[in-house]
Amino acid sequence: MPKIPANKERSFWGWGRADFALTQPETALIDGIARAFGRDPAAIAPEPKLADFKLRAPRVTPPASLAEIMSDGAHDRLSHSYGKSTADNIRMVMRHVPEPVDLVAFPKTEDQIAALLDWAGANDIAVIPYGGGSSVCGGVEPDVGPAYRGTVCVDMQNFDRVLEVDSLSRAARIQAGIHGPALEEQLRPHGLTLRFFPQSFEFSTLGGWIATRAGGHYATLMTHIDDLVEATRMVTPAGIMETRRLPGSGAGISGDRMVLGSEGNLGLITEAWMRLQDRPRFRASASVRFDSFFSAAKAVRALSQSGLYPTNCRLLDEAEVAAYGIGDGKSATLVLGFESADHALDPWMERALELMADHGGRWDAETVAASLRGGDEHRKGAAGAWRESFIRMPYYRDRLTRLGVIVDTFESAITWDRFEDFYRNVMADVGRAIKRATGKPGRLSCRFTHVYPDGPAPYFTFYCDGGAPGDMTGALEAWRRIKQAANTAVTTHGGTVTHHHAVGRDHRSGYEAQSPALMRAAIAAMKSRFDPAGILNPGALIDPENRQVGRRGVLMTQPSE
Repeated sequence: MPKIPANKERSFWGWGRADFALTQPETALIDGIARAFGRDPAAIAPEPKLADFKLRAPRVTPPASLAEIMSDGAHDRLSHSYGKSTADNIRMVMRHVPEPVDLVAFPKTEDQIAALLDWAGANDIAVIPYGGGSSVCGGVEPDVGPAYRGTVCVDMQNFDRVLEVDSLSRAARIQAGIHGPALEEQLRPHGLTLRFFPQSFEFSTLGGWIATRAGGHYATLMTHIDDLVEATRMVTPAGIMETRRLPGSGAGISGDRMVLGSEGNLGLITEAWMRLQDRPRFRASASVRFDSFFSAAKAVRALSQSGLYPTNCRLLDEAEVAAYGIGDGKSATLVLGFESADHALDPWMERALELMADHGGRWDAETVAASLRGGDEHRKGAAGAWRESFIRMPYYRDRLTRLGVIVDTFESAITWDRFEDFYRNVMADVGRAIKRATGKPGRLSCRFTHVYPDGPAPYFTFYCDGGAPGDMTGALEAWRRIKQAANTAVTTHGGTVTHHHAVGRDHRSGYEAQSPALMRAAIAAMKSRFDPAGILNPGALIDPENRQVGRRGVLMTQPSE
């Protein structure tokens, strides 16, 4: 069987690029955080190497007709056995991969996908769809339980082209395995952009964004990939489902809405028609400081209900600005931005800042004026510092894991009338859970990633002690308890278990708490029609009927303490 290498530029065990190196100031910052939790930077656990892992032999053998697209190479299997969550990172540092994927497929055509699904369905083999593998919620893990003879991960990396551009309608037909940078590069000659930039942009794919209902660049209006999907095409075990290109339709239940958020349970998305934007020519930005997070939230609520629809509207609480060194490092700060391909933005920014002033907001007028004149202030100051930290934070996480510090995030959405109580209660509940799980207080902060007229999407980050880096079993168990507490907190206090990270396996308990049982039963019935043998991504989002599947390790019931 050929060894078909996955992208060797990607780290097989951690985030992003294998050759990424932290700067000296970044290393000093991270080591300072570790010291605050009693960790000695000199005692850092060694970086995992391929030779450290002893994988069980593949349990299944593909037919000769599929052998050319299959790999059983160690690098391919390891890099497709986990996503990029904190739990995945901890287990890789532990060299703990007890359920590796048996084979990795790299199909080049839809016919090959269909043949693979036929073979897997006839032989009780689970199929895990895989885009960029950047899931932070257990969405691509082959922990499928004893009901399957083996697992095959289907990497869509060969479906990587923009196939057709309709400039008149401002749309393009794009293959689902294309990564963010390649997608934008292929659209650039047409003067168009999808303008969808999640944190994982460099390492995630269009199909993954659609399957997980990902959140992107726009803080208002077009916040999710849902808003940019015009039509989809998906290969399922029951056949191909392709929807019609339309700007809108009221014809029954939407086929695209069935595909969006399906998390690999119904089929493999192979392409989609996507709504595009003209590339922006005008930008305006401001960093606005407030005396308190709640007064800033009131200003953001007024802005979200004004009809101005800012492109960027990230509000950071006091703990967040301190952690990232944003602005003065102590004031709640709003990173505000507008952009347009059509018109200057002075009136929009002027009115937005009036709303900020109504709630005590302060900003540097000259910096704002410079941005309106076409400067690059959107990449400087508080906005630039936040953006740089946001992109590089997953790399910081990898080093902190090796130092025995747990770092993770969880996000939600809540209506404005309940926001203040929600924020207080979630911070308190998760803070207590960290203390229970680790015996020590942690650090917890919050920002808004997206805002709507009826509420914000709060995004929480926590740091806590994970114990000695030489033995991370305790860190993994602590993470499980804290994760479950976060799931319980956001749903108990009225929010969603996830605004844009997807459900996967880690958010199953919260998803089942917030969603009607009848709806989940209907989704299971739909899965049975698309996937009669129940082979597609078992355990992520929902379980197949009449099969016992794995549970990854996040507690599925509320902790007793």
